[in-house]
Amino acid sequence: MSIRLDKWLWAARLFKTRSLAADDIDRGRVLCNGMAAKPSRELRVGDRLTLKRVGFQQELVVNGLSTVRGPAPVAQLLYAETAESLAARARAAEQRRLGTEPALSQEQGRPTKRDRRQLADWQRWSVSLDDEASA
Repeated sequence: MSIRLDKWLWAARLFKTRSLAADDIDRGRVLCNGMAAKPSRELRVGDRLTLKRVGFQQELVVNGLSTVRGPAPVAQLLYAETAESLAARARAAEQRRLGTEPALSQEQGRPTKRDRRQLADWQRWSVSLDDEASA
């Protein structure tokens, strides 16, 4: 038995839609047995998939085939992630956790809601000498 690669990626809940899976396959982000694949490639049990994610590569071994998208616990039985892949994913998560907050690096731009409130309070309570003289 075999199934299309994009359909299996969708059924295994690795992608939200089949078209997103096909787009990543077309962009070369999914390799099957170390080679570039097409969305229509026939997938078999025992194939090794490499998915290029942000910051790491996820390596999977196909354990089962399914044409339907079932619940997550059932979908996780369709594949096994390699130990190297799990370690790389943990390292990437740790780097993201220790990294700087992107919003803190912005020095200019649109003020946040908190900044706008502080500006409004400052403008409400500040009084200039010109305002008192004209009153």
